[in-house]
Amino acid sequence: MSEYSNPDQKARFAAAKKNDNKRYLDITTVYDGSFLKGKRVAVTGANRGLGLALATEAAGQGANVVGICRSESKELDALKPDEVVTGVDVTDDKLCESLPDKIKGGPIDILINNAGYFYEPEETLTSLNFEEEMKMINICAVGPLRVSAALVNGGLMKEGSKIIVITSQGGSVSWRTVQNPTGHDYGHHMSKSAANMASTLLSIELKEKGVAVGIFHPGFNKTGMTDKYKDIWEEEGAVDPSVGAKRVLYETGNLSMDTSGKFINCEDGLEIPW
Repeated sequence: MSEYSNPDQKARFAAAKKNDNKRYLDITTVYDGSFLKGKRVAVTGANRGLGLALATEAAGQGANVVGICRSESKELDALKPDEVVTGVDVTDDKLCESLPDKIKGGPIDILINNAGYFYEPEETLTSLNFEEEMKMINICAVGPLRVSAALVNGGLMKEGSKIIVITSQGGSVSWRTVQNPTGHDYGHHMSKSAANMASTLLSIELKEKGVAVGIFHPGFNKTGMTDKYKDIWEEEGAVDPSVGAKRVLYETGNLSMDTSGKFINCEDGLEIPW
């Protein structure tokens, strides 16, 4: 894949509309979730937001969903998932290490590391919050590594399985001059860059095990995590989480050992530079 996605979110969306890019504007024109039927799909943060949308779509396609979250929700329970493991804090070493013992139904075909955190106030040099920065790095970067390592070491990720890490275009160092021309929001971007590095190393180490790793920017989704940007949702093409879930799962279906470790924009399917 030689072509990179456009770092300018507004221009990217405008170009998609101008060119009538169906892949970008209507994922249902290319998405077929039938590959999920009968698969065991584990989703962290499955009780709300994009995680809930991913669990909902997977369940609707006949997957056996394993929700991994801090607490249950009525919406998640309504899906009648195969399993729900609650009380899981992805920053807790011991809790994550115990996951293989708490998952009772056997190996996982697809693990989606979705749990995340975004400190809402803008960070500048005069408003840095180091405690919040470390919290974001711990949840968004080390968290997926804890969960993935636990399931791999616990024998739940077999050859042919897939690990997805939901990261962000905000982790691209190359794109900061376009997306953050005045800097700011240090913790968020550091956490996503760290997640990308961890995921890349994970993809390399898991090659010999035949486990593919997808590093995905899910696109601009209308969730509580992006609510601080709701004034630009429409002009930059933000979508309902149900659409974002299909985008992520479409790329999950396309993921192979040949594409393992690539940083993909789920809006257009193109790579994002590091």
